[in-house]
Amino acid sequence: MGYVGKLEEKFKAQELRKRGLSYREIILQVSVSKGTVSEWCKDIVLTKTQKNRLLKNKMYGQRIGSQVAAENKRQKRLLRTIKIFEESKNELGELKKRDRFLAGIAFYAGEGNKAGSAGFTNSDPKIIKFMMKWFKEFCKVPKARFRGAIWIHEGLDAEKSKEYWSKLTGISMNQFHKTYIAKNKTDSRKIRKNIHKYGVFAIRFSDSDKQRRIMGWISALVGGKIPSVH
Repeated sequence: MGYVGKLEEKFKAQELRKRGLSYREIILQVSVSKGTVSEWCKDIVLTKTQKNRLLKNKMYGQRIGSQVAAENKRQKRLLRTIKIFEESKNELGELKKRDRFLAGIAFYAGEGNKAGSAGFTNSDPKIIKFMMKWFKEFCKVPKARFRGAIWIHEGLDAEKSKEYWSKLTGISMNQFHKTYIAKNKTDSRKIRKNIHKYGVFAIRFSDSDKQRRIMGWISALVGGKIPSVH
């Protein structure tokens, strides 16, 4: 670019600056570096209105930059989580019958009824489905003996919840106990983070011998003596 061309670029940059444009906005229209524009326009005094506009634009740009950075971090965490999940599946491998047997005992030890009628409570559909199969396979509980129970928060669709859990477990809705509706605490400052759309579900069946057998399995697991499953 010749001297005349360079001078025209300088005058154009200065004119744009006088109109209140930022250096970033100017270099989109003038083919020079940001440093050159800064040198050309350093003596130009902006009005208060122009300064406020540039400040708002800068703050907006910083906010957008922060949002982009946060989203990039979220995406990295998501990809990392997916990778770890895939690695975990490979580490676990295929579950054999004895593996399922021990897993069910461990689940019951954590979330199962220890006294009274046998039962297992959880909000995770995958775990409920697993335990339904476990009760049938290892405890030989007939379908007719199962009962279902739901705890759900006020304002959620209790009937839809019954349909959902019935379809998932195969337990007929006429074998469900009365749904417990938990009232919302309007006077509490505590924010409920985990809202289970279909509530918390309990699998129940009344058989004292089977309950004792499960407790025996748990005791044996703690003691390290688990019977073989054929």
